[in-house]
Amino acid sequence: MDQGRRRGGGGAARRAERGAPSHEVARYIERNIPNLEILNAEALEIIEANAETVLEEIGVNFTDNPAALDRWRQAGADVEGDRVRLPKGLARSLCATAPRQFTQAARNPERSVEIGGRNLVLAPVYGPPFVRDAEGGRRYATIEDFRNFVKLGQSSRWLHHSGGTVCEPTDVPVNKRHLDMLLAHMTLSDKPYMGSVTEPSRAADSVEMSKLLFGEGFLDTNTVMTSLVNINSPLTFDGTMMGALEVYAAANQAAIVSPFIVGGAMAPVTVAGTLTQVLAEVLAGVAYSQLIRPGAPVIFGAFVTSIDMNSGAPTFGTPEAAQITLGAGQLARRLGLPYRSAGAFCGSKLPDAQAGYESANSLNIGLMAGVNFMLHACGWLEGGLVSSYEKFVMDADQLGILHRLAAGVDMSVNGQAMDAIREVGPGAHYLGCDHTQANYKDAFWRTQVLDYKPFETWEEEGARDTQALASARVKRMLAEYEAPPMDAGVRESLEAYVARKKESMPDAFV
Repeated sequence: MDQGRRRGGGGAARRAERGAPSHEVARYIERNIPNLEILNAEALEIIEANAETVLEEIGVNFTDNPAALDRWRQAGADVEGDRVRLPKGLARSLCATAPRQFTQAARNPERSVEIGGRNLVLAPVYGPPFVRDAEGGRRYATIEDFRNFVKLGQSSRWLHHSGGTVCEPTDVPVNKRHLDMLLAHMTLSDKPYMGSVTEPSRAADSVEMSKLLFGEGFLDTNTVMTSLVNINSPLTFDGTMMGALEVYAAANQAAIVSPFIVGGAMAPVTVAGTLTQVLAEVLAGVAYSQLIRPGAPVIFGAFVTSIDMNSGAPTFGTPEAAQITLGAGQLARRLGLPYRSAGAFCGSKLPDAQAGYESANSLNIGLMAGVNFMLHACGWLEGGLVSSYEKFVMDADQLGILHRLAAGVDMSVNGQAMDAIREVGPGAHYLGCDHTQANYKDAFWRTQVLDYKPFETWEEEGARDTQALASARVKRMLAEYEAPPMDAGVRESLEAYVARKKESMPDAFV
């Protein structure tokens, strides 16, 4: 019998199955592939020695934070004004108490993630004040946009984390919007989330709301938030971000200590020079978290892009940024810290070919660099100014490829497929053989956005490009979204907290 005809008639059923709604969420990635190490031992030792020299001879500024200066004095640093100079070895010795790996608990225990080790946790875009979709174009983000992105994140199979400021809801007062954002993450998603860092009191609100969600004593011994603390590169730690870090470290909640660097503007133009500054800044920031609470969970962050020397605009997906991402991963592992870097970065104004190329370059380098927590893994557009609906689902779809690559090559008996080779033999094909029929559902990664139909079918369906296909998927996902179950009493306590806090202060939009 013809091998290709033995099991006909199943195509329509398989297509229907692929088109059915699915809310399955993949477990965080556990790498079974080696990291790509771009620096040899001598290069790493030079960079580490140079970073220690920077901390000792040049120092770092801790501005608007007298308490931080006092803590550094007591720890043995040389403090002159806002400048803190650290004797060689001090920062590294303080960093030794930070955990190599930690669990971030989700309100649904099945969604909890392990950050560090060989793991990779994927989180969405963070921070843009604008949003874009195919119908409405580019506009200021609203709280409704924010809730929509949380829903998309909850519904996306390959995302492990709900994120933080997935867009900045500009229709809510600045001093109150963190409350609405946290409430959205806590009620519309059951994945892990991030807290507010824009003011220490907002970090405190994040802790208090998390206590309502998880229970008063849970946070004492469990981490439920991972929050982004940026360093004002070069070598400056401001009171706002450090104040948020102090709140989170004291409460046993994780912080990503992350330099924010545009190479050539906020760091040297060379890869080795930038890596030296990144390491010096991270050492100082992580060490400070351990002065607050030894053992507080913290992540080595590296957000680095280069600059277009003609326009001054940041560029993404470049080879220099890739080298820094890879090198910083090696430095983080030598320091014994989880590593945050990479994402679906692009400078394009639209979810077009430029966006695709640049994002793919950054995503794949992040996988190879050993990143443990990847912020901006989907939805980033226009250098981080825009959260794009279409790009969110396009990127999230591609994250499935990272899962498949990280799994490595299956060398089990089934993976070797010798029974299939024996069954088919010379000159036939594998479409109908038993091994193919047993494995076809999971054998290959399947896109939920891209189009592989014949030309005639594609043309009959409207000759849609990728943005149009993604727009249709966004609408479908939002229409099919279902809120995860939640205890009614917990929801009421969270809503009451938000209402009470909002009533306690006048609106402020600056």
